[in-house]
Amino acid sequence: MAYQTVQQEYLQIPFVTRAYTTACVLTTAAVQLELITPFQLYFNPDLILRNYQVWRLITNFLFFGPVGFNFLFNMIFLYRYCRMLEEGSFRGRTADFVFMFLFGGLLMTIFGTFVSLVFLGQAFTIMLVYVWSRRNPNVRMNFFGLLNFQAPFLPWVLMGFSLLLGNSIIVDLLGIAVGHVYFFLEDVFPNQPGGGRWLKTPFFLGLA
Repeated sequence: MAYQTVQQEYLQIPFVTRAYTTACVLTTAAVQLELITPFQLYFNPDLILRNYQVWRLITNFLFFGPVGFNFLFNMIFLYRYCRMLEEGSFRGRTADFVFMFLFGGLLMTIFGTFVSLVFLGQAFTIMLVYVWSRRNPNVRMNFFGLLNFQAPFLPWVLMGFSLLLGNSIIVDLLGIAVGHVYFFLEDVFPNQPGGGRWLKTPFFLGLA
């Protein structure tokens, strides 16, 4: 009975959120079990282009480090905001959501090359948080019972928290930058005088 309940809850998670979070957890589990190593997963343009290790374009988004506070923190935020986006502004628009993943991943890969980041999963999570926060500007947030603020400030609060933990804020800034580019092109520019939609979901994604 308990297994069936867990299975039902799992299957109720929207498809894209379920697939991505599952891939992240399984990748981390494989590293913990020493089936693979982070050296086989990290983003390395030279190995991708010269040795054709194209899987690195995907796997660098799936590994969030060893199991610990940082991993759990990232998984909670990834699951929460990915699901809220998919069930909110992307409800019934799975192809558009997948396209956002592809667009964001492509931009991060390009920018990541110049800032020498080897794992982009955390930046991707911040991108999801940023897009959700801009689309829900009136939601009141509470951070660990210490801070109260409007949703659009959430990515910046998370960046400040990363700074307090001694982490590099380049990852957060990359996620915020890519999230802003997507939000501007998708939500702001089309509504401007003389604006239009530059981001159009490819037809083939709608066939999947």
